[in-house]
Amino acid sequence: MQAAAARLVPLIRTEAPKIERLGAMTPDMLQALDDIGIFKMAMPPELGGSALGARDVVEVVSTLARGDGSVAWMAFVAAGMRMVSMYPQQLIDDISAKRDTWVGPLCIGASVFSTVVGNARKVDGGWMVSGKWAFGSGSKHANWASVGIQFETEHGPGRAMAILPMEELKILDDWQVMGLSGTASNSIATEAEVFVPAHRVIDMRDLDGIMGSASHRYSGLAFKTSTRAAVLTISIYTVSIALGMAQGALECFVEQARKLRPFNLPYPTVADMPTVQVAAAKARAMVNLAATVIRDHAAEIDRRSLAGEDFSPTEEPELTLDLVYAARLCEEATNNLQIALGSSTARLSNPIQRFVRDIRVLTSHGALRLEPLSEINGRHMLGLEPFSMFAGGLAKVGG
Repeated sequence: MQAAAARLVPLIRTEAPKIERLGAMTPDMLQALDDIGIFKMAMPPELGGSALGARDVVEVVSTLARGDGSVAWMAFVAAGMRMVSMYPQQLIDDISAKRDTWVGPLCIGASVFSTVVGNARKVDGGWMVSGKWAFGSGSKHANWASVGIQFETEHGPGRAMAILPMEELKILDDWQVMGLSGTASNSIATEAEVFVPAHRVIDMRDLDGIMGSASHRYSGLAFKTSTRAAVLTISIYTVSIALGMAQGALECFVEQARKLRPFNLPYPTVADMPTVQVAAAKARAMVNLAATVIRDHAAEIDRRSLAGEDFSPTEEPELTLDLVYAARLCEEATNNLQIALGSSTARLSNPIQRFVRDIRVLTSHGALRLEPLSEINGRHMLGLEPFSMFAGGLAKVGG
């Protein structure tokens, strides 16, 4: 799949400006991603997927990101199908019914672990659900959506996820942002209460058991991972996007520096400027270091998955922070390349400016913010009561 992704890079770079203007994948891009199996890369072979391990994820996702970050984000959207594949069978049957004909992600997630979710009340046979859910990446291409809901129990507030067909939801088209515009990460909402059958609602208290059932139900390396390894693999998806964008920016930088002439120095090309040579070398070193960390951690996830070994509660946040710091290195390298090349990168036709904006938005994602994750790790290191990854986002549930 990595080789197929590499062959798509020229098309991705051609389509990238259109994707940004459209706020979604172009039909040609969506079809191309579907053709090489991106939307099934996290699904088990039993459902027609590839169930890629973490190391393969790095190569496929970073290769797509060399072309464009929004396109690579579609692979992250597809990663959610690993969890979806572990839902109860009746729900899996609903979601996967069109797996051989649907072009795009079968199911997306929106505000599942957010502080602001929808509301639900129990009725005969299921739940009445209403609300608005932000950050529904892939909203314009999906068939189903998994959304967070809250409800009252005799023990206090409860949390669950509800899975609804997109035809019952309205896309608000409010993803008007400085970067990753093509991810279609719009809010989605109900226009009134909608009925959701009981089998399409999953209580958050049952999530650990569902996640832990993977190896007993499916083959494929992605389904041999423990719950902590699966969470780490999600981080692998996102930081691989940063890695690929930095690699793509470096490729564009080298190509452009060899052609451009300096504005106020007597060198034949920008590439002949010592300051540019230093900037290029430093950026490559930063990207190489980031790649080493990301690939090594991905390989360790695969090794432990094959060996049936887990990560400890202290290892998971430490490895996550390593990955997030690697993404920050990629962002810094990309920013430095733009500064070194100068005003030519300000043109919207220049892919480097898009890499700069996209990687900034990427590293602003709650799961990739360096300072909060550093605090989580610092508490571990100093013997203080630890915070979980979603300590601020997933409320304590009743029962």
